[in-house]
This record gives sequence, structure tokens and C-alpha cells, in this order.
Amino acid sequence: MQEKAESTSSRDRILQAGKRLFAQRGYENTSTIMIARAAHTSESQLVKHFGSKYGLLEAIFDLGWQAMGNLFETIPDSAPPVQRVTALVEQVLAGLNRDPEIKELMLFESRRISKSGHTVLITQGFLSFPRQLDAMLERMRQRGELRPGLPAQVVRSALVGMCEGMLRDELAARHSGTAPGYSTADFKRILELFLLSLVPEQARQVTQGYT
Repeated sequence: MQEKAESTSSRDRILQAGKRLFAQRGYENTSTIMIARAAHTSESQLVKHFGSKYGLLEAIFDLGWQAMGNLFETIPDSAPPVQRVTALVEQVLAGLNRDPEIKELMLFESRRISKSGHTVLITQGFLSFPRQLDAMLERMRQRGELRPGLPAQVVRSALVGMCEGMLRDELAARHSGTAPGYSTADFKRILELFLLSLVPEQARQVTQGYT
């Protein structure tokens, strides 16, 4: 255990320990001393690197978004509109499924209010996602691929909210020991139907085999 602790920096160990404990116990039920002990370091190191427990949570979220990479680079702008958006959602889901602890935290802790009580925890890593999604949707709107009168921002908000709600319900069901009540295919199908309702008839081109 000591060799493992020495092979990584105290900052990295604190990040990994914090992510694991926050996911297992919840943010409120995890103390800085618990994290320091699990990381084989001291609370002073946690404060040095992250400022506070809240700062650590923010860094964990940024790390999670960084691990997903640039989600928009592999989506061709010439693809049909529904395909572009569904491909993006599937990439986000794949990134979250690769790291169940990050998935847990993003769904249950990402709306945490700051210690000052005035702002919600929004990291720079997260901010890049809605900006790029808004840009994609705005291009779709300008090309007539969204119904007239629908601002890109309201489409993005509805899309993200719907996906977050379904993923949160799925995790909550699994925590309670029950089945979520719907499959991955159901998730994709309702997403497709939602997107098709936003796309004018002349722009509806659904990817072959997408079900």
C-alpha cells in the first residue's frame, strides 16, 4: 500500500480518494479527514491543492469532463440533424459509463450550491459542453433543421434535462435494488422521438438502423 501511495502524487491520490468516497458516501457524509486518510496524506495537502472539500469536488468534475475529450470533433457537420445530436448524447453516455463514480457524482452532486449559498457548482469543463452544444443547435436552426421559433438554448436545456432525468431515475432504481423500468433501447427511442419532434419534415433524416 505504501509503494502504491508513493507511486502517485498526493494531489492525484486525493482526487481519486475524493471521487471514490463522494460517490460511495455522498458529499455531505464525507469529511476531509476521511479523504486524506484514504489518500495516505494529510488534510493540509488537500487544502494546499484544492482549497477545500468543495474545491476538490469541482476539480473532480473538471477531471471527468477532460476525460471525455472534445466530444464534438468526431461528429461530422454534414450528418443528418438527428444523427448529430444523438451521436453527441451517446458519446456523453459512453464517457459516463466508463467511470461509474463520475456518473454518480455528476447526476447527484453536480447541482450542489456553493458554500456562499449564491451559486451552483459549475465547472469550466462543464461550461464548454453547453457552449458547444448551443453552437451545434444554432447552426441547425440557421439551416432550417429546427422548427422556427425554437431558440437553441431552450432545445439544449430540454435535451439535457430529459437525459439527466432518465439517467438519475435509472441510478436511483439500481440503488434501491429494482430495475429501472426501461432499457437502453427505450432511452434511445424516446430521445429519437423527442428530436424528431423538433426537426421540420423536410429536414428529417434518421440514421439507418438507429433504434
